[in-house]
Amino acid sequence: MTLDPGGSEPRTPRPSAAVAFCPCPPLLLPAVEGRSAPETLALRSACADAVAALLTAAPEVVIVVGPGAAPGERFGPGDGGDLRGFGVDVALRFDGWLRPGGRRLPLAHTVGSWLLDEASFPGTRLGVGPDDLGQLLRDLPAPVGVLAMGDGSARRTVKAPGYLDPAAAPYDAAVSAALAGGDAAALAGLDQAEGARLLAAGVPTWRAIGAAFAGRHVTARLRHDAAPFGVGYPVADWVVA
Repeated sequence: MTLDPGGSEPRTPRPSAAVAFCPCPPLLLPAVEGRSAPETLALRSACADAVAALLTAAPEVVIVVGPGAAPGERFGPGDGGDLRGFGVDVALRFDGWLRPGGRRLPLAHTVGSWLLDEASFPGTRLGVGPDDLGQLLRDLPAPVGVLAMGDGSARRTVKAPGYLDPAAAPYDAAVSAALAGGDAAALAGLDQAEGARLLAAGVPTWRAIGAAFAGRHVTARLRHDAAPFGVGYPVADWVVA
């Protein structure tokens, strides 16, 4: 804590970063799912709460990081994505108005943009892949917001996209424990090859977050940890001092 210049009351310093961890299934958007299942409503609510907690830090810039972006590729004003591949004619802007010839967003960044729209975030958005997160965090002034998009294993049940693998639940449990404990080092040390084998698309993003904030003080909250469709969907938020 520091002292308020106008008096003697202690003042808590602003965080250097705030992070919301959300999965990115297209069914998060009501237009895709149609009639909402209770499991999806719970997931959607948890994501909204995590993003709201991120924005409490009042970041001027939110970095949306997730799979699908090539190294060095950045998304910004004029870029957009759509969900036509999922049976709905929905186009989403990333930041500002869509422009002809703008970059096409990967699914993770499309869903992330929707989450920020739902939270009425008025600031600047930058979209990157995991490889480019660290440099952006060094370049941008604090506090920086990070919306970390990524699913857990897609091999949690026999009806999962990758069928059942007994290693999937323990792997996802380790991820959730690291998110709940604010353990950046544990995220950075996730086995990337095993994550790929278990179809855990969020692993590169989580590893990048962990590497960026290892050794920092983190206040963490795990808001959701379920796999209703055979895919792990953890939701959490961090405040990084």
